[in-house]
Amino acid sequence: MSKKVTDIMKERMAFSFEVFPPKTDKGMETLTGKGGVLDKLYGLNPDYISCTYGAGGSNVGKNLEVLKSIKAANVATPITHFTCIGNTRDGIKEQLQTYLDSGIDHVLALRGDLPFGWTGTGGDLHYATELVKFIRAQFGDKFTIGVAGSPEGHISCRSIEADISFLKQKQDEGADFIMTQLCWDLDQFRWWIDAIRAAGITLPVDVGIMPVLDSKATINMALSRNGCVMPRPLAEIISKYWIFDSPFAPTEAEESVKQKKADFKEAGIEYTIKLIDEYRVAGIAGIHLYALNKYEDVARLVAESGIKDM
Repeated sequence: MSKKVTDIMKERMAFSFEVFPPKTDKGMETLTGKGGVLDKLYGLNPDYISCTYGAGGSNVGKNLEVLKSIKAANVATPITHFTCIGNTRDGIKEQLQTYLDSGIDHVLALRGDLPFGWTGTGGDLHYATELVKFIRAQFGDKFTIGVAGSPEGHISCRSIEADISFLKQKQDEGADFIMTQLCWDLDQFRWWIDAIRAAGITLPVDVGIMPVLDSKATINMALSRNGCVMPRPLAEIISKYWIFDSPFAPTEAEESVKQKKADFKEAGIEYTIKLIDEYRVAGIAGIHLYALNKYEDVARLVAESGIKDM
């Protein structure tokens, strides 16, 4: 039987991974097949593995397939991301019951990123606070509910104070733990931890960390959806190994770009390890690594950061 994430967090710092549902059969085989990425990740002894839901609530079938595979392995607790985008109350209730029937009793309750051009969720529920309340009303304590926390404030929220007040509302509606959105600014994170505690939010905080491995992915993740601050040390790494068009330099040779990408990855891994060190002493309850459906890089991060005894 899967262990409750909140019970683990009471005992010690939790350690986990996030994966996403592949769009192709080949991708599913690579992730969930024998000797695949998940099998390798199990060897790192994570406490749980979460699976994202797909943009706009898409790819739900693949999401459930991944989670069933995690459940069957009986190594880590499976957690599904779940959004209210484009869904009715009846649809939400039916889908959540399907998860329960499949042995998935942990859910990360989210509004979800709105598809391009959307101005609302297009469904019966409009905010994560409503989703948490709905899950509790319909299912009681059958689900352990995680909610997102934004140390820099959600990009759609009018102020960080308002964002913290909504996080408190999620707690009041029955949330069990917080999983943070991406944040590289540790000064801001430490301020936020103090601020949510002062606001009466007592839920354990699990920190979501995207390994810095690729400059384009790093820039995209920070700016395309989240508006994250890039601290000077991270900006320096991107600048030092710049591979994009520049008015100050001619087009680089392919070999030069390839070397810069490799050098960036090494510097990024070192940066991520230092980030993990700082997070671990910031009063958190868990480290949640975005595995990006790969093994080697996160395995190296786990080993070199000392998150787990190998």
